[in-house]
Amino acid sequence: MNALLTLSRRIDALTEWIGKSAIWVVLIVVLISAGNAVMRHAFSISSNAWLEIQWYLFGLIFLSCSGYALLHNEHVRIDLLSNKLSKRGRAWIDIFGILFFLLPMAVMILTLSWPVFAQAFESGEMSNSPGGLIVWPARLMIPAGFALLILQSASELVKRIGFLKGLCPDPTEKRAKSAGEKIAESIQAQETREEKP
Repeated sequence: MNALLTLSRRIDALTEWIGKSAIWVVLIVVLISAGNAVMRHAFSISSNAWLEIQWYLFGLIFLSCSGYALLHNEHVRIDLLSNKLSKRGRAWIDIFGILFFLLPMAVMILTLSWPVFAQAFESGEMSNSPGGLIVWPARLMIPAGFALLILQSASELVKRIGFLKGLCPDPTEKRAKSAGEKIAESIQAQETREEKP
């Protein structure tokens, strides 16, 4: 189990690095989007390639960061039932959800999307839009993103089992607050102060 927990920490480190690197991709998308809008409105110049690269990069952000959301417990949950359970009960629910829902879904999508990518790669498929981009990089993002999600799911499964065996802390405990959470709390505190007479 200790070897699996070590592997889990390495997967977590990879996922963390990918998630933090995606911040730069967000910046690139914003710059491309702003540049494209300026060119279109100020100079009446438009390019399907620039529009498509925005979509590709947005897809890259979304698919590469799904494991990051899982790592930080920011994924969608239905806490109505699990909040009433103990930490061990929540760990068992997570194990069940990972084994019977998340992993089968992710493996199925990875398996079904790989041939679509391979066909696009072999054929050199191009966008239907005039001046559009080659399609296979966008098709590759789907199996690659779900492969990363499978890796992180395996890491989360190991951590839940490790927690139940008393070998590691509760993986669902919130880590340090993010900058966004701190900003939201400060805004909420300011609104509360303004509401008081």
